[in-house]
Formats: sequence, structure tokens, C-alpha cells
Amino acid sequence: MSLRMVLLAISFATALPGWAQQPQLPLLELSAGMHRIEAEVAATPESRQTGMMLRTSMPPHRGMLFVFPELAKHCMWMRNTLVPLSVAFLDEKGRILNIEDMQPKTEDNHCAARPARYALEMNLGWCRSRGLGAGFSITGIDKAAAGR
Repeated sequence: MSLRMVLLAISFATALPGWAQQPQLPLLELSAGMHRIEAEVAATPESRQTGMMLRTSMPPHRGMLFVFPELAKHCMWMRNTLVPLSVAFLDEKGRILNIEDMQPKTEDNHCAARPARYALEMNLGWCRSRGLGAGFSITGIDKAAAGR
């Protein structure tokens, strides 16, 4: 999809209320210890670029798993994202490298501390309120589709 088409789709989407206009992403069940996560899987360039844009809320147990095609120091931002989020950067085995808190509608870069394969976005403070931090493993990652 060309950049022009993506920008046109985003422009059209901003004219519609809520986020019903976003494509449905596959769901994957993950676990953080005893905590269950329903993660939408963003494994394509288009789905990673759109991410959580234009959504006005997210259920407490829901998140979005960004699957990258390569291990690298990936960064996230919050352009057109309306919900405050925390992002946990994960290595190839699902271990948390670092967690960054992100504020809505900002373009600040929030980056992995070391090369990451995944990023898991949850509501702001979700990980902290459950005692999760660097070194903790998120299970179920191995069932995620490969990033393209």
C-alpha cells in the first residue's frame, strides 16, 4: 500500500467515530504469570504503522502485540493515538527488556533498551500494577505469526 493510500485511509478514519473502521487483527492469548492478555497481533508493516491509532478505549485485559521481522532497537510513538499506553519491549523469547510509558498524541520516541523482536502495548500502568518488569517473561509469544 502506498504512503498516499495510507494517509488517505487515516484521513478518512479520523472522520469516523471510534475505531470500528480499523481492520480486525488476529487475536493471540498471552500470559504474564497468572494474568491473561488478549493481544491483537500487528505483524505487517501496515498494521504496525496503524497500531492503536484513533481508538478511544481498550479493555483492561486487551493489548496489541507488534511483531517485528528482525531483532533491532525498535521505537514506538503515539501519533494519532488517543489512549495512554505502556509498551513492553520483548526479546525473541518474550522476556521484557524494558517498559516505557507513553502519552496520547505525542511523537516522542520510546525505544527498546536492547534489540527487541516484539513490543506489547497495554493500558498505561498495566505492567507496573501487576509487578511486571525487566526480565519477566510473557508466554504464548511463540504462537505469534512471523513479522513481515
